[in-house]
Amino acid sequence: MRLVDKREGDEPLSEIGLLSTVEQIDLIRRKEITSRELTEHFVDRIERLDIEINSVVTRDFETAIEEAALADQKIRSGDHLGRLHGIPVTVKDALKTKGILSTGGATELRSNVPDEDAAVVAAIRREGAIVMGKTNLPRWSGDIQAYNDIFGTTKNPWDLSRGPGGSSGGAAAAVAMGFTSFEIGTDIGGSIRFPAAFNGVWGHKPSFGIIPTTGYLDHINGGINEADINVFGPIARSAEDLSLLLTVMKRNSPPWIADLGTAPKDLKLLKVGAWLDDEFCPVDEEVRKQLEKVVDALERDGIPVDRSARPELDPNEAAMLGLWLVQRAISQSTDSDGPGHRIWLDRHARREELRLKWAQFFDKYDAVIMPVCFVPPFEHQQEGDFGSRTLMCNGERRNYVDVVKWTTMVGMAYLPSTVPPIGLGKSGMPIGCQVVGNYGDDSLTIALATRIGDLMGGYQPPPRAV
Repeated sequence: MRLVDKREGDEPLSEIGLLSTVEQIDLIRRKEITSRELTEHFVDRIERLDIEINSVVTRDFETAIEEAALADQKIRSGDHLGRLHGIPVTVKDALKTKGILSTGGATELRSNVPDEDAAVVAAIRREGAIVMGKTNLPRWSGDIQAYNDIFGTTKNPWDLSRGPGGSSGGAAAAVAMGFTSFEIGTDIGGSIRFPAAFNGVWGHKPSFGIIPTTGYLDHINGGINEADINVFGPIARSAEDLSLLLTVMKRNSPPWIADLGTAPKDLKLLKVGAWLDDEFCPVDEEVRKQLEKVVDALERDGIPVDRSARPELDPNEAAMLGLWLVQRAISQSTDSDGPGHRIWLDRHARREELRLKWAQFFDKYDAVIMPVCFVPPFEHQQEGDFGSRTLMCNGERRNYVDVVKWTTMVGMAYLPSTVPPIGLGKSGMPIGCQVVGNYGDDSLTIALATRIGDLMGGYQPPPRAV
């Protein structure tokens, strides 16, 4: 979606920050804009518009502008260019960034400036991306919101009284507002999927393991180890961006070269299921109605959808096991005072049984459409924890833990999940859905999500971003 096709005189493209990464790359390659112009455009937008959002919390603008000028020199000299050459980006503060403050939202790392990049940050830099700042998150990425004692609270750009989701809340808000070309998020229990849905942008939680996660800022071993369930993935303004970024970030060296699967040539031949609501975690009417619009649109488009499709598993058991595994992945305990490795192995064995149930389901279906969250974006709640907070749904007060039920039973099984924006609910807030596929079928979920986005309108900038 090209919002602006040309410049008038020497005036910059007024909405270039809202274009997709692929479109921005094309403009730089065709020399319609320079990397420095694009970087300065983002810097200007952040300095003017992020005051009320608080998404980009660490800024290295001077260095970024210098790197952009060097990128422009390479273009003029005809040097070999990487796939992201001259593209300025921000990175979630859960990832190590060489020479840039990296805190994980924890006061213990308030002054932490790493001397190396996380593997995925190094990958985008090799392709020419320029890191100009870091985005906000909850402490140790441990909440469905984005606030901490160092940087404060990030607000949803569609409604400042509501949260942007978490833990990649600052990342998704920055993408929605046109502060960055794209973002790298992390997802253990839904931390890419919630923010993408809540901010009206695209997100992809990859199949577990296809993208290296070393350099994740945790409290155990400082990101040396790759945590169970944890994945890194892209947050962007188009599905095309997701595909490009996955190819850049995926493991591409021995002993394991990642395979993203194959996108289907004809979506009408897919066997698609719809699991839009369930008594184990009833979905708010506002969300359910928007999900039903997705299914209706697919059927009108000639893509049949089975509304009765369900894996033969106990969804509440899968969700709660997923939550337990999430807690272990982000826990500050060690084996000496935690549950112990033997208990983890026992839970892992049960996880493998549930993964088999999912695999059997995907023998019959290619993908399934599911909710991301049982409620639309909700107001900030910073008191208490998952066990004590509540949310209203269809006039009833529900436990906050229900927030993660639709995401953890997917993440627990290592499955890919693409979140397209599917329009605004009756409250005027963005809604998203999960397009879930079998392990390794990342290209398939992105392809189906692409069509859903096309049918439902795709990315829309928040009014305050225009």
